[in-house]
Amino acid sequence: MQQRSEQASRRGPSAGRANQKLRTRTAILRAASELMREGRNVTMPEVAKAALVSEATAYRYFPDLASLLGEAMAGQWPAPAEALAHVAGSTDPVERVAAAAEHLARTVLAHDGAPRAMIAATITRPEDVSARPALRLGLIDHALAPVAGTLDADALEQLKRGLSIVISAEAVFTLTDLLGLDAQEAVASVVSTATALTREAVRPQA
Repeated sequence: MQQRSEQASRRGPSAGRANQKLRTRTAILRAASELMREGRNVTMPEVAKAALVSEATAYRYFPDLASLLGEAMAGQWPAPAEALAHVAGSTDPVERVAAAAEHLARTVLAHDGAPRAMIAATITRPEDVSARPALRLGLIDHALAPVAGTLDADALEQLKRGLSIVISAEAVFTLTDLLGLDAQEAVASVVSTATALTREAVRPQA
């Protein structure tokens, strides 16, 4: 009995440290998620401040902003099937792509700070690009599922590549930042271009 007590005592400090590390990590992730939900600027100093830890501590748990945002985003966004549930009964790829384009554009605009931070982090450190959630790819695949078995494989791949350029945070920021469009105009432009690409790709060839 005494031996078990001594073993538990020896495990105590170690277990306490592990629990503290878990709480700190969770606090950092929660702070990043909260900043994203509020559409605020997401930087490591801001995340650390919101989590009530030092910036050095935040970096001990997450080596860079991209890895932190990638993990925080994973629990934020709905899966493609959930995001496109309102067109689940449709087999029209144009309608489904329109829904995917609108969903992504509105999500980007609603969480403005996080996509900007992720783009900046992975452009300056391309080796970290694997941390990006690549939400667009899942949405595009799901939207085009009805034609995946009927459209020529090369044509389908080219369509997906084109849509990955249009249905993107980069496209949204080009429209708002460089061209000065407001949110509604930017969403409409993304949807219009995405559907035009899809319509041309799936139309019967003469």
